[in-house]
Order: sequence, then C-alpha cells, then structure tokens
Amino acid sequence: MTTPPGREGGRPPRWPFLVAVSTVVGGVIVNLASNLLSELAAGILGPASLALVVSGALGWVVFDVRRRRAGRLDRPESGDVVPAPTGAPTLPPERMSGWPSPGRMPGWDAAVRDVADLLGREQAVAVRGRRAVGTSACAIQAANRCRGDFPDGQYYLDLRPGGRPRSARQVLTALARILGTPAPTSGRAQALAEAADALRRHLDGKRILVVLDNVDRPDQVRPLLPPTTRTCRLLLAGGPALVGLQGVAERWINEPDVDDAVEIFAAAGAAAPAARNRRVDPRTDPLVREIVEICGRQPRAVRALGYRTAQHSWRHADVLDALQRSVRTPPHQRIAPAPAARLLTEADAAYRALSAEARRLYRLMSLSPAPVDRATIAALAARRPEQVSALLDELTATAFVRGRNGDRYEIRPPLADYARLHLRAGEPIRRRVAAQARLTRHLAKHAERHAAGLAALGSPPDREWALPLDEDPYGWFDLHQELLLAVVRVPAGAAETLPRRVRRWWFRLAVALCGWLAHAERLDEWEQVCRTVLATPTADDRPEVSGWAHNELGALHRRRHDPHGAVAVLHLAVTERGRRATAQARMNLGIALLDLGQLDDAVDHLTRSRRHRSGTDRAGLALTDLALGAARLARGEWDGAHHHLVRAANTFSALGDARGYAAALTNLVLVHAGLGEHLDAAQAWRAALREYDSVNDPTGRAAALLNAGAALLAAAPGQARQAYDWLAESRRLREGGRPTAGLGRTLLYLGDAAAALDDPDEARRHWVDAAGICEAVGDTAGQTAADARLTSPVHES
Repeated sequence: MTTPPGREGGRPPRWPFLVAVSTVVGGVIVNLASNLLSELAAGILGPASLALVVSGALGWVVFDVRRRRAGRLDRPESGDVVPAPTGAPTLPPERMSGWPSPGRMPGWDAAVRDVADLLGREQAVAVRGRRAVGTSACAIQAANRCRGDFPDGQYYLDLRPGGRPRSARQVLTALARILGTPAPTSGRAQALAEAADALRRHLDGKRILVVLDNVDRPDQVRPLLPPTTRTCRLLLAGGPALVGLQGVAERWINEPDVDDAVEIFAAAGAAAPAARNRRVDPRTDPLVREIVEICGRQPRAVRALGYRTAQHSWRHADVLDALQRSVRTPPHQRIAPAPAARLLTEADAAYRALSAEARRLYRLMSLSPAPVDRATIAALAARRPEQVSALLDELTATAFVRGRNGDRYEIRPPLADYARLHLRAGEPIRRRVAAQARLTRHLAKHAERHAAGLAALGSPPDREWALPLDEDPYGWFDLHQELLLAVVRVPAGAAETLPRRVRRWWFRLAVALCGWLAHAERLDEWEQVCRTVLATPTADDRPEVSGWAHNELGALHRRRHDPHGAVAVLHLAVTERGRRATAQARMNLGIALLDLGQLDDAVDHLTRSRRHRSGTDRAGLALTDLALGAARLARGEWDGAHHHLVRAANTFSALGDARGYAAALTNLVLVHAGLGEHLDAAQAWRAALREYDSVNDPTGRAAALLNAGAALLAAAPGQARQAYDWLAESRRLREGGRPTAGLGRTLLYLGDAAAALDDPDEARRHWVDAAGICEAVGDTAGQTAADARLTSPVHES
C-alpha cells in the first residue's frame, strides 16, 4: 500500500516549489509591466493623461460608494420593528438624541391626549411642528399611550435615517419588507400605487398602528393617502409642510411656553455630571426665563444649553450676559464669540436643514427690526425677486418667517434673537455692513421718491381717496412706518459708530422721513428723529447736518405755536450752515420773527433768504416770495406785498403746486381789499376757494374763508349772511386744535358779521371769545381790535 503524498516516507509536496516559481515569475512580470507603464506614461500619455486616468479611478470609487450607500437606504433599519414581550411588534421608547433625555416633555399632556383621541376616530393623523420642536417625541408618546388599542402590532419607520430623507419608493420598500408585501418595482406612479394597494390589502381588517417619523415632504407619504382601511391607523410626525393632506387630521405642536422651557432647562441640567454642584435652582432663577427666550424656546437648544451650563457650572448671569451681548451688540461691531452662543447655533437642527441660500436670507432678515416687503428683502439679500420669492416660500413652509399685511414678512418673534445669533456666527462683519447699507439705501431712495410727492397732496388724505400703493406716498409711509422709524431711531450710541457707507444713506432716510412726519402732523416722532441726528458725531463734524436738524426743529416749534423756541433754534441753524444752505433756515427764521411781530427783522431775513436762493430753486423762491408778501402785508406795504404775492402765485401755478397757489391767492385777497380793489379781491378769494376744493388742506382753506369773509364784509356789507357762513365754516375747520391767532381773528370778524345781521348778543359773545384767544396766543393787535369793538358805543347800542 503506497503512502499518500505528504506523508512520511513519501514524495515531498510540490506546492512550495510552485509557490516559489510563481513568486519569481510574477516579480519579473510586474517589473517589466511597471517599466513599460512608466515609459508609456512618460513618452506617450504624458502627465495630463496620467492625471486623467487617476481622476477617473477616483471618480469611480466615489460613485461606487454613493451607489452602495443609496442601496442601503432601501433595506429596512435594524430596529424598525421591536418585538414586544407578548410577541406583537411595538414602538421604540421615546428618543432624545444628542443629549440625555429628560423623560416626559413638560407641557405636552394636552397635545399627547389630543393626538391619542384623534387616533381613536381618525384613520390618519399628522403631528406637525417646526423641525426639532419635538413632534417625534409627542407622536411616540401618543402612540405608546394608545398601545392597547392595536393588539395586532405597532410599527415605526424613520423617514430620515442618518439625516437623509427617504423617497416615496424607499418608504414603500421599507414598509413592504417589514410587513411582508411586494415592494415597488420602480419609482413610477403606477408601481408605487400597486405597492400601496398591496399594503392596504395586507392591513385590511387588522388593528395595526404605523408611525412614520420625520416626514419632511408630503410626496414621501402621498402614495399611502388617503387611507382606506377602517381598523389600521397611520400616524405621521413631521414639519409644517404636512398641511392639507387628503384624509389626514392635523395637530400643530408649538414651542413650549416659558415655564415649560425652564423645566426642560432644569431637567437637562439635573442629568449633567456636575449637577450636584449647582448653586441656584433654574426653576426659581428669573434669569433662566430670559435665557430660554433667547433660545427661542426650542427644546433641543434649551436642553443643550441647560446640560452644558450645569456640566461646566456656568453662572446663569454670565450665560445671559454673553447671549445678550451677542444679540444686542450692533451687527457692525466686533465681539468675542461666546461659547454659549456657539453652542446654540450648533444645536439648531431646523436651521441646518434649510438650503444654503435660505439660511443666508434668514440671517440677513434679522437685520430688519420690522416687517419688510419682497422688494426690500431682495435689496437686502442682493438677489432677484423671483429668487427671494422661492426662498421666502421655503422659510415660511418651515415656520422660520411669517407673513404680514401688505405682502411683508418678518422672522417669527420667538426666533428673532436666535436669528441674530446665527447672523453673528454665519456672516462676517463686512457682509453684515454691506447688507445693512443695501437695506438703508433701498429705504432712503424709496422714501425720498415718495416724500417728493407729499407736497402735491397737502395734508394726509382721507382713506376714501386711497391710491395704488406705488402712487400713494401716505399709503407707502403708513405701511412701512414701523420699519423706517426703527432704522432711523437707532439705539443710543449705535448711531455714533455707524459705518461710513451706512451713515450717508441713514441721514438721507432721516431727511425724507422728517418730511413725511411733518406732513402727517406727528410732531413728537419728528422731534425724536431730529434729536437722534443731532446726537451723532456727524452733526458735530459737519455743520450742514446740524444746521438741517436745527432748521427742522425750528419749523417744529412753529408748528407747536412756539415762535420764541423757533427763533432760538433757527438762529443756530443760520450760524451753522453755509451761505447757500442758510436760505431755508433764514426763511423759516423770518416767518418765526413775523409771528412775533418783529416785522423789520423778518423782512431783512426773508430778503436775504431770497438773495441766497439758487435760481434753479423755483419752489424755494416762490415760498420766500409768499413769506415776503405776508410780511410786507403786515407792514401795510400794499404795493410791495402785491408784487411778491403775484410773483409767488405765478411760480406756484407754473410748478403745478395748487396748495402754494391757493395760499398766495388767499393773501392777495387782503392786498386787494387794502388797495380798495374789491372786484379783484372777490376774484382772488373765489379762485382761492376753488383751488382749496381740489387740495386737502383744512388749515389753508380756513385761512382763505377768513380772508374772503373779511373782504366781503368790507366791500359789500349787504352780503353779511354770505360772509357769516364763510367765517362760521372757517371757525369749524379751526376748532378741535390748540387756540391760534387765526381762530381769534375768525371770531373777531364773525362778531362783525353777526353785528351786521343785527344780532348784538351773538356779536358780543364772539368778540369776548376773540379777545380771550388773542390774549392767550399773544396777538396784541387782535386783542386790541376786539376790546375796541366791545367798548365802542356804536357796537354797544
């Protein structure tokens, strides 16, 4: 019997020899191949071709890795089904990923109860809310609460495993493998419908609960809707996009209130390793309430900050101070990044789920302190309007921003401070300053354009006269007033450090805004804007800026019937501004002096104002002529007053300024009456009243009626009834406000009209009222005339 190979006494095995020979031959072949390849690469292919070959190989490796990863998504997760002790599938326990779980979420009892009740009577229920607000935990708690109602099984499927959302085909494939039904053969609608029908047939008649978690888009679950089985229930948990699904009842989950957020903060801190060293209970510390408000009351962020605060034994006051500095420091100022702020920005899962452009727009919108329209948002982000519309749709669908009236948008109030944290973390200073400059420039240019149209409208029109927003200056200012005032009225000290590229447009916006506030009679806000401008270093460095502010304050004092205060600040404006720039200030100073009865000084300043006016400033020249005409009229210089008023009327008429034209005609009535030209006076007041019918200016119309009534009484005493009616209308227009000299003169002539109508008692009553008002407002001439009528024997009889 022969010995087998490899045994003792037999032939030695051949494989060692074969291995040695193969090694030698293989080495020779490899060396030859490497030499050939090196010569080929150096002489024929060249370095570019070699790089192309290497790139192709790397591309194939990347493609293969992505293909294998995509294939793994079609396979069910290891934990999609968790067997229960009784043998029925069950749901996983509540998961709080990323940080230690505090257990039951406070404040959710009502939401969990509502969802459980909906599952008892509805076939499909959707728990909606912002991402990371806790919709998954709420849905799982509700499902566990009604576990006994589904004895045939409870199934859970995460539609966003590893942060990658599943497609509709992948969802159906995972459910089919869990339940043992055929998977869809393709992603076409017919194949998806067939797979969904197979699932329905399998579930029909069984009491089964299927929980689909982290549903990002309706198309992920649309093939399963509407559910047709009566006993099976479908519970969806996802974002705001799950709205209006057919056959699905909805329950929205809001952010927890402040008390519940404080409880989350405290529970997370109690789970931290150093929690026993905490000196202050977060539940009793009022600073924690402010901390969770800056966190937007987002459960994930609050939990993360509470855990880290307790872990590192941070003082609540230090955490709050760091967060407030990050939020309240002007965006153009640099501060050291705070660990607490960095932690919050990293913990915002909903923010990270946005597209890059949507995240950028969200950050930049935090620069706006009030709601903004689409055009302003486009200017702020330097993007086309159609791009902004798509991004706003994304931000609205994910509950980061909300719409307001007038097609305006704003960041939701709970997230406003959180958005500023993202702004400071995600945008460098130069980009923040550039965006701030774009916003201010856009608002300034539009405000200037609309302010230029205010003069033609006169006083604020009634809403019955409303024009399209683009053509209605008052409508545009009314809609955007909150934004404009917030941008101009910067916090104390912030205006001192505004970047140069922002400061210029900010000042132009303040000028245009003051024009609207003056027309709208919003005197307190007008003064506040002027004081803000005066508080900036620019007002100290540039006299024309401080001169403008003092000139505005002078006009404001005149509007408040304070000529002494007006003269004081207007003197400052005249001394601060240059020769050409003092024209407006000198005109206002001359009018204020005219109010004080200092006629010579008034005429001197008005004359110099007209001389300093540019020849191209026709509107300014007309206004100065109007004021000079009134001053010379007060001095009894009829010819000089007539010259200036006629020139002012002609200029206003050429410019199409109906309000200025009517004011010039109103004063011409008195000039013609003083010259004895009663026919011309009648023509002037008829033309003035006709102009005021087309201009909404109650004050100017009251003055025209006063002059017309006084002129008619002097020219035609037989028409005292007509004069009385005009004067009564003038008094009605003036009543309701502060007493003025115009009201006193109206009552004076109203008494004359009553006396001409043989009603001495009413005449005396009007003269007494006129004397009291003229004395109160300092109109000495009016008071003297009223007293003379009261003591005159003719009037007493």
